[in-house]
Amino acid sequence: MPTGVMAKLAERLSSVRSIELDNAFYVEDGTWIESLTVVASEHFDADALVDDISGASLFYTSEIPTASADVDIRRLTILATESYPFILGLVLRQEAIPNRIVLQDGGFEVVTTTRDWDQFRSMADEVQATLGEFELLSVTQNEEPGEPLDSGRLTEVLVSKLTDDQLEILETAYNRGYFDVPRETSETELAEELGVAQSTVSERLRTAERSLLELIYGPRE
Repeated sequence: MPTGVMAKLAERLSSVRSIELDNAFYVEDGTWIESLTVVASEHFDADALVDDISGASLFYTSEIPTASADVDIRRLTILATESYPFILGLVLRQEAIPNRIVLQDGGFEVVTTTRDWDQFRSMADEVQATLGEFELLSVTQNEEPGEPLDSGRLTEVLVSKLTDDQLEILETAYNRGYFDVPRETSETELAEELGVAQSTVSERLRTAERSLLELIYGPRE
């Protein structure tokens, strides 16, 4: 697995759930400016966390609001010296578009866009040769390449568009398996957990889902 700053952060943060590389700019001599979204199951000190990593310094950090008291989400902007192989560097060396790079459950999940199968195979071969491990989860043929990394800063857009009540019901419903197939919980059980009426749960779910769809498709005429 990569030994970049993302992995080093995960090693030092025992409560980490995921670390996503939202954006990155190459400076020089193996140095990058990186924007990361770190999700942990308890509060953490971003300054102390980054200071403990050689070759990394924290420029800025901000907290992303969440309705859950069990989750701490922070956006970090850091200056990092990345030694080879750095997963983003491997993708860019093959002239592929990095759409998503996230570290969770001890592994990296990478979504990229390539021109054709040969370019993808070349990138996959280099990843496996340098990192020693590669698993292809899926391949999709699409005319649209997708945005590089988190160009829209989706997480911050969502929390600015949804109310606290909507965020709370979505997080609770997701964590309890309401959106799974088959469902692992019901609106009645969600209502009991949140201490509200079932009709309130139903209304908040519908309005939150409508807000999410409006972000994708725009307001319905």
